[in-house]
Amino acid sequence: MPNIVQNPSLEIACFNLPSALMAQENGADRVELCDGFEVGGTTPSIALVTKAKELLKIDVYVMIRPRGVNFVYSDEEFNQMQSDILQLKELKVDGFVFGILKENNTLNVEQNKRLVDLAKPLPCTFHRAFDEVEDAFWALEQIIDCGFTTVLTSGQAQDVTDGMNRLAELVFKAGNRITIMPGGGLRSNNIEVIQENTKAIFYHSSAITDGKQTANPEEIFNLKNKLK
Repeated sequence: MPNIVQNPSLEIACFNLPSALMAQENGADRVELCDGFEVGGTTPSIALVTKAKELLKIDVYVMIRPRGVNFVYSDEEFNQMQSDILQLKELKVDGFVFGILKENNTLNVEQNKRLVDLAKPLPCTFHRAFDEVEDAFWALEQIIDCGFTTVLTSGQAQDVTDGMNRLAELVFKAGNRITIMPGGGLRSNNIEVIQENTKAIFYHSSAITDGKQTANPEEIFNLKNKLK
């Protein structure tokens, strides 16, 4: 059974080192380290991960995604994902973030489980590929069976506000088996109502307020301090 977080916690998606440092300085509990801001996140460079691990005391989860566009990967891309996990484990990262679908937008159980097994004993988050599956509750059960510890989701909507009811259903359905982490349009001006209605305990935001690639330190501080 995964180690479910009990106190409300905040993860910041960081596309560069300054964002990761600001996340730590302003109270974030964890960073999700990525490249590829324009496509919603891809695998970061070894150099960026190495520097982040040198400078950060909070947990660093690393995105494993060879490209944007969709979440269906060729054999070559899947091999690259496996190689990336093995290489990044050597850098003592704290967890991984990925998700693989089939062409019909169902879970690729075999490939996901393979990556989770490679990552062990490190925890894995199934990212917002979840928002593209047709049957969210069946997919949730499959994700739990694969061994993931967290699902990052907007509740299968454009953002967490629109997906709030589905998020609440997922949190209830998941119970203490896996962490449902609302993310996607989460900001300090809506995190309180999202928490009140979903009862989730881990939250995810880029904390970017100007459309660029670097987090806003004040926004990180406000996000964290509005969690109760």
